[in-house]
Amino acid sequence: MRRYQQGIVLFFSLIVLIIMTVIGVALAVNSNQSLRMAGAGAERIEAKALADGGLAEALAAKSKAYLATMSKIDTNNSYLGGAQVLTPLPLVDDGSGNLIVKQGTFTCLPNPAANQSNKFGCRRVEISSQVNFGREKLGQIIVVTGIEQERFK
Repeated sequence: MRRYQQGIVLFFSLIVLIIMTVIGVALAVNSNQSLRMAGAGAERIEAKALADGGLAEALAAKSKAYLATMSKIDTNNSYLGGAQVLTPLPLVDDGSGNLIVKQGTFTCLPNPAANQSNKFGCRRVEISSQVNFGREKLGQIIVVTGIEQERFK
């Protein structure tokens, strides 16, 4: 009776070894995926910080007088590895499909200091900051903010 059972222990040992190997490979693949996802999240957070910083740098680099007198879109900005665009508002269609800046001063949001004798006008500028990130720079984050400058009419 013992003679027939000699190979069965080896067979079951091999089956258990194969099952444990499959479990080990699955855990290694899962761990690798988790590291990739954590790395991608860190890259995204870093890109957001760079875009925010580029926005602040672009705003700090331009004088208040420059912002108040902008008459065209300013794309010549590159701070902290990103691209910043300053757009004076409002943009209007010139009739041929081109966007142009409408000149003038526009009504501000309500201001408690304004009255009939000292009315305030405003200039508005939109600032966008774009940063590419990730493998082969396929990810993209764009942060957009607007500023409103009060001026006496």
